Amino acid sequence: MRNLDITTLRSFVAVADAGGVTRAAGFLNLTQSAVSMQLKRLEDLLELALLDRSGRGVSLTPAGEQLLSYARRMVEMNDEIYAKLTQTDLMGEIVLGVPHDIVYPVIPRVMKKMQRDFPRVRLQLVSAYSADLKDQFARGAVHVILTTETDPDQGGEPMLEVPLRWYGAPGGTAWKLRPLPVAISRRCGFRPVVAARLEREGTAWELAVDSESDRTIEVSVSADLAVTPVLEGHAPGHFEMIPPGILPDLGAQKICLYASAARPRIIDPLLDMLRAEFGILRGRREMAAQ
Repeated sequence: MRNLDITTLRSFVAVADAGGVTRAAGFLNLTQSAVSMQLKRLEDLLELALLDRSGRGVSLTPAGEQLLSYARRMVEMNDEIYAKLTQTDLMGEIVLGVPHDIVYPVIPRVMKKMQRDFPRVRLQLVSAYSADLKDQFARGAVHVILTTETDPDQGGEPMLEVPLRWYGAPGGTAWKLRPLPVAISRRCGFRPVVAARLEREGTAWELAVDSESDRTIEVSVSADLAVTPVLEGHAPGHFEMIPPGILPDLGAQKICLYASAARPRIIDPLLDMLRAEFGILRGRREMAAQ
């Protein structure tokens, strides 16, 4: 009977998520050579090639794809067992504030891991605009917040930079109209950015919808009555990105993390998970850009 080693499986999962050995080594706080040795040990044990190293990065072989789901489950089960038996001293409540447009894909994964690893810690999610979240954070109403902004304030930690793109209805024509009909909430932090970019490019535009309701904005865009700015990769499924170059470029926004310097110990694991998850996204974006 041969036994698979959790450490080697964890390295394998990290490489698959990060798209490369170097990035995975950073996430695991190991050297690149140590991760490579663990992968070789796993391949030798299974007598299978798990990674295709012929390209610029690494990709999974068919055997690697098959192993990945099993490896994730084994690593998660290992962590769940360890947490339930050892993390009995951490308890309490954490209030996490996140803008609604960046809840996916990171936050559900983090909340699941927190519940698994720290079952006595209650993680409460609050969704609001970045400006409102920063006000709540300053008052101490939330413990940790994520924001979307051009540059973070003092104490903010940039997690990921994401292009801000124009979106409209699938097959829509609203982007052709002049003045350009734009739908954007009154409280949205992207509003001054959009106005400045349109004015700088000399693009005639008008607010097609003036509302504080994101649902109203969404309905208007879906009906092809307007276009709206959304972070790339975070748009609803019924939106379609307008190819770059057709409308004025909107630059990029940073997803930033804020946490109080004087914070209870139960918050540190949450911060570590958020950094790790956004690190994986960052690695994937860098790989896609190569």
